[in-house]
Amino acid sequence: MTSIQHNLQQVRERISAAAAKCGRDPAEITLLAVSKTKPQSAVEEAIAAGQRCFGENYVQEGVDKILALGNSALEWHFIGPLQSNKSRLVAENFDWCHTVDRLKIATRLNEQRPADLPSLNVLIQINISDENSKSGIMLEALSELAKEIALLPRLTLRGLMAIPAPEAEYSRQLAVCQQMAEAFNALKKDYPAVDTLSLGMSDDMDAAIAAGSTMVRIGTAIFGARDYSAAHNNN
Repeated sequence: MTSIQHNLQQVRERISAAAAKCGRDPAEITLLAVSKTKPQSAVEEAIAAGQRCFGENYVQEGVDKILALGNSALEWHFIGPLQSNKSRLVAENFDWCHTVDRLKIATRLNEQRPADLPSLNVLIQINISDENSKSGIMLEALSELAKEIALLPRLTLRGLMAIPAPEAEYSRQLAVCQQMAEAFNALKKDYPAVDTLSLGMSDDMDAAIAAGSTMVRIGTAIFGARDYSAAHNNN
């Protein structure tokens, strides 16, 4: 068993344990393997271990992997901040975009999504911890943006995504994740296609699952420490 296979198994066991603790079915929770800065060979190891959903933060790096692997059984999620001048690459190559936080980006993705592909699944990013350094909208702006995105025919609004500020205490993590879950549950009532809450990374995964996350984004625990020495200025 390779180290990536072993790591994936451990992460899946951790998801199952966290789900069992709060009475949830682990099958409700998708594991998104975050492969940013990692070589194609690492992704291939994860695929060999049964992983099918991958998240990328840098547009060009992600597109290069998608095209090189050419595997239609995989699901590719763009999870980094998206600049307008890179929206076409996301619209043409990815299955999901987690970081929609303004109508301009949503409109561009809608216009640039090829007609021969299924509609692009999108999540609205919420800046749940109100951090200046983070992308995302405030919760009070959600209703209006959701309404506008729902009118775009080449996009399907699937839910919400957030990157909460790091909190050492579980109770604090849980409180923030519950805020996201409340917004998600309210959105589900208005939009039948909404079924995804992308919330939780290695450090706050247990709290996110307890609150109701349906997708956790895990990178280092699967692929090992990242090497940022190569400049990723192509996001």
